[in-house]
Amino acid sequence: MRDIRIVFMGTPYFAVGILEKLIAEGKNVVGVITAPDKPAGRGRKINRSAVKEYATSQGLKVLQPTNLKNEEFLEELASLKANLQIVVAFRMLPKLVWAMPQYGTFNLHASLLPQYRGAAPINWAVINGETKTGVTTFFIDEKIDTGAIIAAKEIAIEPRETAGSLHDKLMVLGSELVVETVKIIEAGTVTTHEQPKTEEFKEAPKLTSENTQIDWTAPLKVIDSFIRGLAPYPTAWTVLINNEEELKVKITNCSIEEENHNEAIGTISTTKKELKVAVRGGYLYIKEMQLPGKRKMQINDLLNGYNFTLGAKFV
Repeated sequence: MRDIRIVFMGTPYFAVGILEKLIAEGKNVVGVITAPDKPAGRGRKINRSAVKEYATSQGLKVLQPTNLKNEEFLEELASLKANLQIVVAFRMLPKLVWAMPQYGTFNLHASLLPQYRGAAPINWAVINGETKTGVTTFFIDEKIDTGAIIAAKEIAIEPRETAGSLHDKLMVLGSELVVETVKIIEAGTVTTHEQPKTEEFKEAPKLTSENTQIDWTAPLKVIDSFIRGLAPYPTAWTVLINNEEELKVKITNCSIEEENHNEAIGTISTTKKELKVAVRGGYLYIKEMQLPGKRKMQINDLLNGYNFTLGAKFV
């Protein structure tokens, strides 16, 4: 068995689950690389990454470079004498970094590659109505998410899955796969295969204000998948026209009712406890919503204090 010394690279909570599993399995993590601290929120309080919070609690050495090509950082990284690097939800590495360890640098990606290469694979799998997804480990090369595959695990996407629920399942599945991948490398039995070359793969681009706006002209089930695929973060948004108000609101939870109707698309109907929107093929029932400057609210609570006028609509 090889003596493996690991440097782990990651930033968000998703990566914490994997690092936690490595520590629980007794793997020798000699250092952690994560994003620099940055001010966040109205008070500009310094925000530390989820990975830094966990790594610090475990007494692990943490490096937070702003420039991955900086000579001082590269010297410090080399001084850790790692022979394997593991990357989970970090950023693109220069060759100087990923080529450094003897046994390579592998990445855990939250999709079945080559499908959903990119920054937001979990969200886009739900948005696009997929019925399955998974996790893949692969050795990093010069391009993004294109390296030789080591191993993969598949999971079903449930009918009412959200990005949040799928995130948590893939974090567990991913932690198992990373540990299995490390064991293969420890044993010196790793084999890889090139990613299939197909022009039919779907991408997972970064989520922005532009691509998270609800298109009310889309069919009912497409809108439903879109909202679930962006919940709880970063959240689908839309514009509410209510009397003379025009508000940017977020919708975080919904249900659907398939039905033929002749109502105008985007028209809002309310009772004391329900809010439904007319769309192509039926009605979208909004269960949770957030008005500007307010917290997320269950729709029955929102309706107790906010009045939707006759003719109110989403556009």
